[in-house]
Amino acid sequence: MRLVDERKSGAIWCNYFFFLNPKKGYFYKEVKMQKEVYEALADHLDSLPTGFPRTETGVEMRILRRLFTPEDAKLAVHLTSQPRGPEEIATHAGISVETAAVRLQEMENKGLIMSMPVHGKLCYLASQYVPGFWEAQINRLTPELVEEAFEYGYTFLHPDRWRKAPLHRVVSIHKNVSVQDKVMPYEMAEEIMKSQQVRAVMNCICKQGMGVIGNACDKPEEVCMIFGPAAEYMTRMGRARKISLEEGLDILKQADEAGLVLQPDNAKDPFFMCACCGCCCGILRSLKRDPKPGKIVSTPFVACLDSDECIGCGECEERCTMDAFKLVEEKAVLDADRCIGCGLCVSTCPANCISLERKPQSEQTEVPEDHMQFELKTAQALGKANIGELVEDRIKSKLDRVKEIDSEK
Repeated sequence: MRLVDERKSGAIWCNYFFFLNPKKGYFYKEVKMQKEVYEALADHLDSLPTGFPRTETGVEMRILRRLFTPEDAKLAVHLTSQPRGPEEIATHAGISVETAAVRLQEMENKGLIMSMPVHGKLCYLASQYVPGFWEAQINRLTPELVEEAFEYGYTFLHPDRWRKAPLHRVVSIHKNVSVQDKVMPYEMAEEIMKSQQVRAVMNCICKQGMGVIGNACDKPEEVCMIFGPAAEYMTRMGRARKISLEEGLDILKQADEAGLVLQPDNAKDPFFMCACCGCCCGILRSLKRDPKPGKIVSTPFVACLDSDECIGCGECEERCTMDAFKLVEEKAVLDADRCIGCGLCVSTCPANCISLERKPQSEQTEVPEDHMQFELKTAQALGKANIGELVEDRIKSKLDRVKEIDSEK
């Protein structure tokens, strides 16, 4: 036993010596190479539409090292926002097609990248941090990863970034809007749910994360809804289950009763709609830190209070996730700058003295038509890519796939 200990001690000393002597030690060179690999991955992720901003603490790098092996990181930089076959990726990475196919599947199983069928062939594409490989860690979370992700949220979800490009928007469950205001279908949760052909539901990554670190709340967890191709994908990967329209509408009802804010991605035809509580949701917690969250969030509505009819029950103050309401001398007082237009105060007001009204046009954020337009607009706002670069990438990816098809003939 003593001999084994001495060998271990010697190995540790050798590694320590090599680290202190960078020109002589292989260990140091390996550490340096790994650092370069993760730096390249971080830069690659930051070039994607929603970005991957750096921090002073380097927490984002700890997240990458925890999720990606060095081999994963090397391969991930060859994936883009457009689907590519294993042959094309293998060529760019300088590895065999067989090796690429196996490693790509392993990475997808870990939630690090995504795949989609193209002409009957499985192709792979890069996954952004959020929305992306963070949510794909559902049911795989560890306390260490959760703590790091929540720390990184202070940077990734900072209000200054949200002002430039809100990744989500807020919609209301009920049509508690003034009759003179025209309500568009994409502005109402029930209409969004009804317009979808494929629906699925999955556990909330934020609520699950809080539970993993011992801070679970009593709100329902299986309430994050996914639509269309995203629903098909997450179901195929075992991270969600398909639901009917009736169950989807029931989840919306549960969300309203539990005081959850509905946040689809910022597109008229969204891929998902989160049902968020103020205690767990990283987005809501970040917005709440700003003195005027209502000026940041993408929402067409704002609450309107008839103080004369208020009975001072405090229900609005209890349900508001942004602290927009306060009781003063047994009457509710509304700070409209803190209102994000979710309508939770409206649906349970016993005096019916609160309603939602449309904001002036100048204060409303333009909602992109679909997810592609959302990514283009986000990339431009964050300075990650211009439309020309993204379109060029899509064309290049299509041309490469045409070459693959020609070579198979």
